[in-house]
Amino acid sequence: MTDRIQAAGLSVAAPLHRFVAEALPQAGLDAVTFWSGVAGLLGDLTPRNAGLLATRDALQGQIDDFHRDHPGAVDPVEYTAFLERIGYLEADEGDAAPGAAFVTTEGVDLEIRAQSGPQLVVPLLNRRFAANAVNARWGSLYDALYGTDAIDRSGEQAVGPAYNPVRGAAVVAAARQVLDEAIPLDGASHADALGYSVADGAVQVRTPQGVAALADPSAFLGYRGTPVAPEALVFVHHGLHLEIQIDPGHPVGRTDRAGVSDVLLESAVTTIMDLEDSVSAVDADDKVIGYRNWFELMTGTLSEEVTKGGRSFVRGMNPDREYTAPDGGTTALRGRSLLFVRNVGHLMRTDAILDENGEEVFEGMLDAVMTALGSVGDIRGGSALPNSLTGSMYIVKPKMHGPEEVAFAVELFARVEQLLGLPDRSIKLGIMDEERRTSVNLRACIRAAADRVVFVNTGFLDRTGDEIHTSMLAGPFVRKSEMKAEPWIAAYEASNVDIGIAAGLPGRAQIGKGMWAMPDLMADMLEQKVQHPLQGATTAWVPSPTAATLHALHYHRVDVPDVQRQLAERTPAARSEILRIPLATREYSPAERQAELDNNVQGILGYVVRWVDQGIGCSKVPDIHDVALMEDRATCRISSQHVANWLLHGVITAEQVDESLRRMAAIVDAQNAEDPLYRPLAPDFDGSAFLASRALVFEGTRQPSGYTEPILHHFRRVAKEAATATSAPRLAGVA
Repeated sequence: MTDRIQAAGLSVAAPLHRFVAEALPQAGLDAVTFWSGVAGLLGDLTPRNAGLLATRDALQGQIDDFHRDHPGAVDPVEYTAFLERIGYLEADEGDAAPGAAFVTTEGVDLEIRAQSGPQLVVPLLNRRFAANAVNARWGSLYDALYGTDAIDRSGEQAVGPAYNPVRGAAVVAAARQVLDEAIPLDGASHADALGYSVADGAVQVRTPQGVAALADPSAFLGYRGTPVAPEALVFVHHGLHLEIQIDPGHPVGRTDRAGVSDVLLESAVTTIMDLEDSVSAVDADDKVIGYRNWFELMTGTLSEEVTKGGRSFVRGMNPDREYTAPDGGTTALRGRSLLFVRNVGHLMRTDAILDENGEEVFEGMLDAVMTALGSVGDIRGGSALPNSLTGSMYIVKPKMHGPEEVAFAVELFARVEQLLGLPDRSIKLGIMDEERRTSVNLRACIRAAADRVVFVNTGFLDRTGDEIHTSMLAGPFVRKSEMKAEPWIAAYEASNVDIGIAAGLPGRAQIGKGMWAMPDLMADMLEQKVQHPLQGATTAWVPSPTAATLHALHYHRVDVPDVQRQLAERTPAARSEILRIPLATREYSPAERQAELDNNVQGILGYVVRWVDQGIGCSKVPDIHDVALMEDRATCRISSQHVANWLLHGVITAEQVDESLRRMAAIVDAQNAEDPLYRPLAPDFDGSAFLASRALVFEGTRQPSGYTEPILHHFRRVAKEAATATSAPRLAGVA
């Protein structure tokens, strides 16, 4: 059991107390004042938080009663009137987007208010991932194309153990096409370039036909090296930067007629460092790892030893990039991704602090205090490698249900500012539009944080999990593969953009879209994810730095502000469409039922076994067809809620579920056979991971909002305690 220290009536886990002692000096607070302030904040706000959760339960109970009385598809007029009557729907939301823009957020960094580009999401507890992510602001287009299926891998272009010059030529050709689209030459192609130089502040490109200039000279921002033989040339297009690197001595540059060795793209413009769905953090030890990593990111000191190709080195945070400007001055560009931190939602409690009654405190409150404490130096301008240049901190808040819960987050942030002596509204809020009551009241949610909001985004995964749980008693839902074709999804995605534009987010905040969940299928991502900027999103989530570099190509292809201006003229998506429950309209065959069950169960087991046994909150998990998918608690929520729904309505039986769990366990064991840390699920089927997977299904209807956290946290704690007991040395004379 973790040692505890008493402070201002609170019982604080020793690891957390030590972290606070390390971080407090930058805040200029003494420990007595700090812990007294924390105790006051928790004492004042805990009842409010508990009350909001009680409201969730009360509303869900009334919705369940409605569906018991009105099984199956509902009359939309009657259903809407009912939801308004019980207070689930805000009366002034309506289907239109009335009135002028009302968002007033100030002090927002350029990356959020004016740059459209990819957003990386990484688990904050993994230092190597965090170091890679903060440095993913710039990525090699050559590497991203060569190392993925973005370039065809068949025939002569196959990837082998040694460099393939045929594949390399295809990469160079594709990169030159990108340059022609983003920074075209006047009457020539970058593919014809024989050399690059700078004269009189302008780029000159030597070609067989003569010297060519940029079609838009203002796109050129600067260079490194000498004008006659530049080492790098940097440009801007659609607000994103790209750099041509020139090194005739480089293995690639040596084969290039112009000596070009690479093309760098500004890639992960922003990154969310995640403390929520992609981590397994169930106690004070886990939480402090995340808090300390955030603190080091904010002070510019985070580093990690990395081993690559048999060579070990320390990876720190990149400095900014400097160039000679066209007028001979200096141009500096940010070298690091601008960081958000995603706190947990309002539901969970943590034993990192016990209050004066011995009760665990709400984890979301603790996250707000500790991540803000880690940001004090950056907010005050004292970071060695600053994150915000405007004195702001950016917290993404997930799983909020409606405007009252958003208003509570705003109040929490204001109290944290008072506690730490920070300027008013220096803590900004990102709203995850991923719960149904938020989707249908989004305008009111944004209004509740009008002077703090910097981000709204859609999240298909959690949003679908909440869709199932909210209407669990209405009837059996369509199969997961059919869900994205349901009317409510299109209306939800469009409404998020429509309301965001009408509220005044363009120029002040991001409007985002969800994750690409297949990190190995980059060709498919290049084909499909362009829809996100075409739908008016200024950012969309990607699972890796490589994916960020490739997704950046979409923002060069699409001028998002122009798209948003056009979308502002369309008829807003109707709220009534979002409320259409995606119930199955036909009876599925026995084969379809079994396939759906097996697919869901295999995904649950494959994710949960790593979460519970190894503490891995997000990873590539092979699906039933051995396609690697990025899985986190949101995907697990969908799968477990879907099985629970079909079980409740008799589409499948409990016996079928148990049979599938056992059969799929053997498949998951085989998929993980090469992992030396893996603990098999079969043949005993009595380990914490298997029991957690089963509980997620059979207790799914009773879980608050269908969340996976209570069950996963319980079984992870059991697994950790068992591992500690097993590894603990025996005392002499004790059997």
